[in-house]
Amino acid sequence: MAVVDVRNLEGKKVGTIELADDVFAAKVNPHLLHESTRHYLAGRRAGTHKTKDKSEVSGSGKKLWRQKGTGRARIGSVRSPLWRHGGTVHGPVPRSYAYALPKKMLVGALRSALSVKLSGNQLTVVEAWALESHKTKALRQALDKLDGKTRTILVVENGANVNLERASRNLEGVTLVPVTALEAYEVLRHEGLMLSREAAAKLSRALSTGEAPAEAAPSAAQARASKEKEAPAKAATAKASDGKTAAKAGKKPAAKKEKPKAKPKGKKR
Repeated sequence: MAVVDVRNLEGKKVGTIELADDVFAAKVNPHLLHESTRHYLAGRRAGTHKTKDKSEVSGSGKKLWRQKGTGRARIGSVRSPLWRHGGTVHGPVPRSYAYALPKKMLVGALRSALSVKLSGNQLTVVEAWALESHKTKALRQALDKLDGKTRTILVVENGANVNLERASRNLEGVTLVPVTALEAYEVLRHEGLMLSREAAAKLSRALSTGEAPAEAAPSAAQARASKEKEAPAKAATAKASDGKTAAKAGKKPAAKKEKPKAKPKGKKR
């Protein structure tokens, strides 16, 4: 387990936290980082580009001259793509550039990005973003005490924090994201990464690949005690079933009622 110092807003060490090695000290996969970056940037594209085709540009639909006999090329409309101010052929139309990427690839890319920050000493764990005011000056002073040399900082908080949100949105180079919306691209784009203690613990739990421990086998004494508890219940169930069987055996089967025979229908003439 990687051990990281925890600091307060004054920049002083107040403790340590253990982070999962398979999340913050994993092997960096450049391919996953590339694919997750392409996926993230493609999803951010607006896709609002649009050109007008022949039916959308302004102009009359009248045929300018007759088809034959003039010596000129045949023309059907002034809105033809061959003419100036005509429509565009096969131009771009509004579309979405987003595409699906396997969740395992996104998680693996995030592990690689977090590992890059920890190995480069660019990750800081803060005890809590407990700001007394929503003023930008207070947050700027706290960031300078934590790491004053970093130009761009990604701040990650677990849950809503109104003062932190209002104080950070007017600082150039500072981006605030919730822990549930953390992306590998944003982690790599910023020079520094600052996590609250709760956010770091949540990432360590959520992205860890460790399997749940298997249940221990019961001892001989426990197995014997469980059998003794089950024995009276099984005996009562067997007794009740025997009584029902005997009651059913004593009853005589009911006689079947004979259905009346249908009368023969008359022949059609």
